[in-house]
Amino acid sequence: MTEPFIRLVFFLGTLGLMLLWEWRRPFRKFPEGKTRRLARHLGLMILNSGIARILSGGGAYFAAAFAFERHWGLLNQFALPYGLSFVLALILLDFAIYLQHVAFHRVPLFWRLHKIHHLDLGFDTTTAIRFHPLEIVLSTYYKMALAIGFGLLPQAVLVFEILLNACALFNHGNARLPGSWERTIRLFLITPDMHRIHHSSYRLETDSNFGFSVPFWDKLCGTYCKRPHLGHEGMEIGLKEQRDPKLLDFWRLLVLPFR
Repeated sequence: MTEPFIRLVFFLGTLGLMLLWEWRRPFRKFPEGKTRRLARHLGLMILNSGIARILSGGGAYFAAAFAFERHWGLLNQFALPYGLSFVLALILLDFAIYLQHVAFHRVPLFWRLHKIHHLDLGFDTTTAIRFHPLEIVLSTYYKMALAIGFGLLPQAVLVFEILLNACALFNHGNARLPGSWERTIRLFLITPDMHRIHHSSYRLETDSNFGFSVPFWDKLCGTYCKRPHLGHEGMEIGLKEQRDPKLLDFWRLLVLPFR
């Protein structure tokens, strides 16, 4: 129970800080109330976590521990220093999640699941946990395969999962960073201004800024967008295909990919 408890503590701590920041320095106002959004998205996250745990047998951390004990995977075939193995695992996972995100946009079957995340008509830290259960299950299996195939250190996988959650909550924040701070931070970390562009209803912008932690993969792979063509204040959030909030409640989001 140690691994899920550690992740939960870091998640709740980061979520609390982000909600406080959004309350003190909100970037935009959206018509839907915060409490309702938080309840819906937390409900999705709890459902997703439970299903993923049941279907995966513990997730990427336990897959990595299983492979490590048996010396499976590429990195376990070499006598690498612990620090190097740790850093390589973080880099491999980070780039792999970037590629996964690109695939979920470009493969129509995957997009049917992932668009649940993009149908949010608002944009705040709770958007970071708004996903369809099947997408979470597929992502979990993907990370498990990476952990076993590359022989990733279990401790590195745990740290990566914590960073994945923390960075996602941060870069989905409906909060303001001072201009000079934002320009400096986005050089090495994805900021809310950078990721907000990814939630634009303009498809060229939706298909950009796929990274979740650092901006380097987008810049190296040509998917980086510096600013939205309508500006952050004028940019429309969500997808043009569905703008009715009454059709985006908890249960409809679950069945939407199958329609």
